Amino acid sequence: MKVATFNINNVNRRLPNLLRWLRSSKPDVVCLQELKSTDADFPFREIRKAGYGAVWRGQKTWNGVAILARKTEPVLIRTGLPGDARDVQARYIEAAVNGIVVASIYLPNGNPQPGPKFDYKLDWFKRLRRHSATLLKQNVPVVLAGDYNVAQTDLDIYPTRSWDKDALIQPKSRAAFKALMAQGWTDAIRTLHPAKPMFTFWDYKRNRWPRDAGLRLDHLLLSPALAPRLTKAGVDRDIRGEDGASDHAPAWIVLR
Repeated sequence: MKVATFNINNVNRRLPNLLRWLRSSKPDVVCLQELKSTDADFPFREIRKAGYGAVWRGQKTWNGVAILARKTEPVLIRTGLPGDARDVQARYIEAAVNGIVVASIYLPNGNPQPGPKFDYKLDWFKRLRRHSATLLKQNVPVVLAGDYNVAQTDLDIYPTRSWDKDALIQPKSRAAFKALMAQGWTDAIRTLHPAKPMFTFWDYKRNRWPRDAGLRLDHLLLSPALAPRLTKAGVDRDIRGEDGASDHAPAWIVLR
């Protein structure tokens, strides 16, 4: 089973890129983030024609998450992260696909920091840890896949000081991610590529894609029940170089 995560950065604008990638890569499960589409405008007909069932939660202008499944229908479990009924941002969706629980996550960016947006990011992390602990107690195979908006270590960002004040690399952001991992999750890509940067994001500004000035923000975390099935992991970085591309590239894993 091939599971991928892809911050598509506007699913309708990047739909041709998404469909080309689906045809060439043939992932079995895809977690999409940053749909920038309402529920009604999500292109489910085109995605279904490409051979994928889908569940999604859209939001006008910003956010939005989806889970696609090849030649089957995802079984929707939830369309939001528990713990705060006031939070209406579309950042979490969870479904079952072929015996695996899959979550598509779009964690808050947190900029500017310090400030309310950074506080929201850290609070969202706390809620995610509470929910992920519940999933672990169930001892089922789980993939938490998505854009975590954290470059966890210096290996996950190109050599620079220009991001020093950014929420993506703040000590509190990294500590929150580390606390999540400490529950027993496996960082699939870093496990199989311990010494390579494996960037997944290149900002549009300052010629960062041609310079390979990237960050690894997109992660696939595996529960202990699933981690032994991991066989391959990678990033389809060439997708970032296409015309009209998202500023992210798909990251993927293969499970036995």
